[in-house]
Amino acid sequence: MSERSLPTQTEWPTLAILVACYGLWVLAVFWAAGVWLPLGIGLAALAIALHSSLTHEVLHGHPFRNALLNEALVFVCPGLFVPYRRFRDLHLAHHHDEVLTDPYDDPESNYLDPAVWARLPRWGRAVLRVNNTLAGRMVLGPAIGIWCLLRDDSRAIRAGDPGVLLAWVLHALGVVPVVVLVALSPMPFWAYLVAAYGGMSILKIRTFLEHQAHERASGRTVVIEDCGPLALIFLNNNLHVVHHMHPRAPWYRLPRLFDQNRDTYLRRNGGYYYRSYAEVFARHFLTAKDPVPHPLSQGKGREPTP
Repeated sequence: MSERSLPTQTEWPTLAILVACYGLWVLAVFWAAGVWLPLGIGLAALAIALHSSLTHEVLHGHPFRNALLNEALVFVCPGLFVPYRRFRDLHLAHHHDEVLTDPYDDPESNYLDPAVWARLPRWGRAVLRVNNTLAGRMVLGPAIGIWCLLRDDSRAIRAGDPGVLLAWVLHALGVVPVVVLVALSPMPFWAYLVAAYGGMSILKIRTFLEHQAHERASGRTVVIEDCGPLALIFLNNNLHVVHHMHPRAPWYRLPRLFDQNRDTYLRRNGGYYYRSYAEVFARHFLTAKDPVPHPLSQGKGREPTP
């Protein structure tokens, strides 16, 4: 099935899961937190992770053709930390497959220029080595990501970038109703911060090995053939090479696209493949999948840019 043959009508599965996501969030904060706080935190973290996956759908043009209407669906920001418009701009820049994993040109790369790596203090290298295991990525990854985003965006705002400033202003407005609702709920705000961090930790499972350094751009994007709860929370982006080849395809079409051309996708990405997230945990929970310095970098020797 080509992208041109994809349906253009309203995508009801996306709207349905959006309603379910907000419903789960309300259930977590107003009911589960009052019954047993750890249950509320866990359910809220799942809702926040799912909401982030939905923002990914929105920035790719779902469920409507109107970008502002789509943005309105995810304007309220239960995840607290990442402005939608910054995620949109950085992620769309990441979709230039010819620069995937490049420490400078791919804003979602976790690699560093070897020259930059060599200048880091010993403690900095130790932190990033831990961050290159799945356990480390889940524990440290959200904090590192938030710090880098705040650092880079504060620089951009000081340099006079109006788009970055607007993104943060709109984000602040979207966080206000979340803070008000949490204040009215049985969940303490400290517990909600734990849930928000936990939601980002869950997302780090998906992004941990989505891409690898490879000489061919087509060999840089993974397939994790999982159909369990994590695949649902990630809206099938475990079939990541399918998403990169068909970025306009809605999440519920990705499994069919993969099943129809499974061998083609696996040839294209050079067999960068895992059977399930269970295999990912077994192989990489405490073991790094690759080095922090980019093994194919040309060594420009400057700090990565946003």
